[in-house]
Amino acid sequence: MAKKKQNLTEALKKYFGFDKFKGDQEAIVQNVLDGKDTFVLMPTGGGKSLCYQLPSLLMEGTAIVISPLIALMKNQVDVISSMSEEGTAHYLNSSLNKAAIDQVKADILAGKTKLLYVAPESLTKEENVEFLKQAKISFYAVDEAHCISEWGHDFRPEYRRIRPIINEIGNAPVIALTATATDKVRTDIKKNLGIIDATEFKSSFNRPNLYYEVRPKTTEVDKDIIRFIKQHPGKSGIIYCLSRKKVEELAEILKANDIKAAPYHAGLESALRSQTQDDFLMEEIDVIVATIAFGMGIDKPDVRFVIHYDIPKSLEGYYQETGRAGRDGGEGMCITFYAQKDLQKLDKFMEGKPVAEQDIGRQLLAETAAYAESSVCRRKMLLHYFGEEYHEENCHNCDNCLHPKKELEAKDLLLIVLKTVQVLKENFRSDHVIDFVTGRETEEILSHKHQNHELFGTGEEYEKKLWNPVIRQALLAGYLKKDVENYGLLKLTSAGKKFMKSPASFMIVEDNEFNGEYDSTLEHEATISALDQTLSAMLKDLRKKVSKKLGRPPYVIFQDVSIEQMATDFPVNLEELKNIQGVGEGKVRQPYAKEFVDLIKHYCDENDIERQADMRVRTVAKKSILKVKIIQAIDRQIALDDIATAQGLDFDELLDEVEAIVYSGTKLNIDYFLDEVMDEDHVDDIYDYFAESETDSLEDAIQELGAECSEDEIRLVRIKFISEMAN
Repeated sequence: MAKKKQNLTEALKKYFGFDKFKGDQEAIVQNVLDGKDTFVLMPTGGGKSLCYQLPSLLMEGTAIVISPLIALMKNQVDVISSMSEEGTAHYLNSSLNKAAIDQVKADILAGKTKLLYVAPESLTKEENVEFLKQAKISFYAVDEAHCISEWGHDFRPEYRRIRPIINEIGNAPVIALTATATDKVRTDIKKNLGIIDATEFKSSFNRPNLYYEVRPKTTEVDKDIIRFIKQHPGKSGIIYCLSRKKVEELAEILKANDIKAAPYHAGLESALRSQTQDDFLMEEIDVIVATIAFGMGIDKPDVRFVIHYDIPKSLEGYYQETGRAGRDGGEGMCITFYAQKDLQKLDKFMEGKPVAEQDIGRQLLAETAAYAESSVCRRKMLLHYFGEEYHEENCHNCDNCLHPKKELEAKDLLLIVLKTVQVLKENFRSDHVIDFVTGRETEEILSHKHQNHELFGTGEEYEKKLWNPVIRQALLAGYLKKDVENYGLLKLTSAGKKFMKSPASFMIVEDNEFNGEYDSTLEHEATISALDQTLSAMLKDLRKKVSKKLGRPPYVIFQDVSIEQMATDFPVNLEELKNIQGVGEGKVRQPYAKEFVDLIKHYCDENDIERQADMRVRTVAKKSILKVKIIQAIDRQIALDDIATAQGLDFDELLDEVEAIVYSGTKLNIDYFLDEVMDEDHVDDIYDYFAESETDSLEDAIQELGAECSEDEIRLVRIKFISEMAN
């Protein structure tokens, strides 16, 4: 055995130039060389590729690597080809022409090719299956193996066909590799690939060098991102967005603000994608803006930050995408912007899918929401999700650990939860348990007649916001577990049963509140908030004075975000005022606009303030074109839903645009549309509400009017109100 070990180290040095293996690499390589099935769970950056690349170079025949990422194939083939003359690597996919395919096949039959990368779609083509039957296969490597499972973050049905195809081509050992898999996904992979008895190698999911932070997604998210990137000049980063439209829009905004950025998604031509990748690797560009749905095959070790503009659909997706940061062991900042509205959008996308798929999707979303909202150590939560315990009290490298919240005693609350799970026969999820303890007579509660149970409503006296953290932290502490196979039902553990017999202290921290405001003191690198509090207060006083004089609510004069930006960017003339969010030509023409810039100018002169004009976010023309199109369509009295369809927007996205137009001072008349879709009394009720309210908050309005009016109706009338009152 000692001789084998020596030989492997020599081979590692010869082909890859490394003096020693990382983690389990050596044992994995040996297992493959011994002809055994192998399952590898190793985080991004742990060195998965070497686990199949090295044995392929040492074994007779061709190793087939099944991977969904065409871009990564090219990258890895280039790397292997540069390392070894005798070990040729090729890929076989839709990007090759016939001559190139013939050359690949000739090399395989001549025994030159040690490593053949194929996409699952290419592997299942009949002509490829027939050809590969003639080749000597050393082993099969299934990369990104989580794609096999519907519980994985990137399920691909074609992955389910891999085992039958292997049986057809010819049996050989299988090595399955993934950077992210829960216990449920791991079982799925092994079962589906027919490697139940595979030797399993599971590395720790902990990436100590990654810093995790979740920020509220405010209306100023673009500006937050620009400020963050400018604070880290020249560093490489990836920003993930949910839609292609947002990817392209954000990339344009970054470029307009002198940041070297490019968009990257499946809708772009492959030549352009390859060019973008190369530019990123060669540091011609610093930032790639990419869709979450499109896996990037970029093996860049020094990505210093990963930003999620939208919350991912699952914690596995989040873990893998954040895992692209700091693969060299250096700094890796993972910043996520979170708004519950985004979760609702993702939930909406699931409508129309099969019920079982919707159920899985919603459970995965619930886990993501729990991670974002919890004040517990983010590292602890992530590792727990992947079945790994993290025993440190404070990881010192996430926002929750660097800014811990005060702990509360929750012994009595935990006791109520555990008893409830027991009396409900461990047959319900956490939302049902919370409804039960808080005495909410929901449809599901009534259908099971749980409202008649003597324990129903036993937690009514406690604050409602405490129940989610109690359950989440009880799961982390091991008093409860989730039956993932069975719809996420809550089950008691032996520790939970023991706690019920002899309760002890149970300290919890309340969840983070995502109220749309961002506390800049929580930033990873302490940066002093640029907002001038004194000026902000003076501007608000002036706004109050103007609102009294005109008999209009203060928010109609200028929104809070506009006031805050004025107190940050100090616009001292009307031209500069136009750059402030929520301020457009219409607002600037209002007589009171000059009072605000005069106040700011006087304040700057009095206090010798040096203005940072370059920190203003420059918007891009494309958005202006869209606004013009919307204004023209409304002038022609085209129905708003038709305008949305014509511009490729969801209805709520169109309302976002229309709101931005009227808030920035442009008058729009949407009465023609309101007359079509709403009852006149409804319109009057909502209009009166905003006339008397001190805030234009949609949440407050929904709370007040939600029983009679939909969110869209409230937004439509708010647009009418702002347009008529403010402009």
